[in-house]
Amino acid sequence: MLKFRNLFAFAALTLAFVNASAAELKQGRDYDLISPPQATEKGKIEVIEFFSYMCPHCEHMDPFVNKWQKTLAKDVVFIRIPVVFRPQWEAPAKLYYTLDVMGELDKLHAAAFTAIHRENTDLTNEAGVINWAANKGLDRKKFSDTFNSFAVQSKAQGSKQKQGAYGIPGVPAFVIAGKYRTPDNYPGSFDAMLKLVDDLVAKARLEQGKR
Repeated sequence: MLKFRNLFAFAALTLAFVNASAAELKQGRDYDLISPPQATEKGKIEVIEFFSYMCPHCEHMDPFVNKWQKTLAKDVVFIRIPVVFRPQWEAPAKLYYTLDVMGELDKLHAAAFTAIHRENTDLTNEAGVINWAANKGLDRKKFSDTFNSFAVQSKAQGSKQKQGAYGIPGVPAFVIAGKYRTPDNYPGSFDAMLKLVDDLVAKARLEQGKR
């Protein structure tokens, strides 16, 4: 009985700590509100990472994100969306969706960052992207056809629309539950930023009346 009481006390203390962390968040300092809020999957807490393969900060943060996403609760859905701030970023955004459609994203996602930021590979145009993919062992024609397919074109266009709807000023940026956006130029470490995302997830969960 004592064991169960101690377990209950620990759970209550943990919940109180989470509630306190969420309650201490301040608009304008810890998050910006999305106006209007965007629809998300019912019953889930959606976390979107807006990023670009062209962004050096995104490249540095990616290993932290990969480790962090493995700790997410079952009620959290994690999504990546590549942004297009300038024309040269469009080909890398389509690269992301092409790898996703072909089922090669887990294998080559980190390699795309490495190619751009550590190997000085030009992935800002279609020819460069196709050559890189072929050098990584992907079928050149299949990759090219997928890169130029309606499915990938639609996904890339949709990412531009979401980038605008969420008012993304810079990357990496996270949007939680369709209404909370992490602040631009966040001054903390990558781990601190992901802790902030966790706190915003807790805030969204409390607002949904979950325990």
